[in-house]
Amino acid sequence: MVAWGLLIIRLVIGLTFAGHGAQKLFGWFGGGGLKGTAGWLASMNLKPAFLLALVTGIFEFAGGLLFAAGIWTPLAAIMIAVTMIGAIVTVHGKNGFWATSNGFEYNLILIAAVVGVTLTGPGAYSLFQ
Repeated sequence: MVAWGLLIIRLVIGLTFAGHGAQKLFGWFGGGGLKGTAGWLASMNLKPAFLLALVTGIFEFAGGLLFAAGIWTPLAAIMIAVTMIGAIVTVHGKNGFWATSNGFEYNLILIAAVVGVTLTGPGAYSLFQ
């Protein structure tokens, strides 16, 4: 049963992150693509906006796919956690903890989940254990 639980966590979190990365990189799923993401980052005075958009998109897309598949789980968790720490530092941290105030509650939960899975191991239903 543990293997099934880990698989569900990996798939939901990993594929959701991959989707967010696809929004940033390719404009899929209603995203702005690199140009739109870079514009959004520039509006927050984050520079170099295009490079940050590219790196964030790659980390979310590749990290999400790796995490979902259970491949190189520590690397995937680092990629996901780094993007969430960036979101906390640049957007959510100033709003306090609770998500109802656009705070960092959700980001912290995601960091805990990917670190927890990494420390536990990706489970029997992963491509690499």
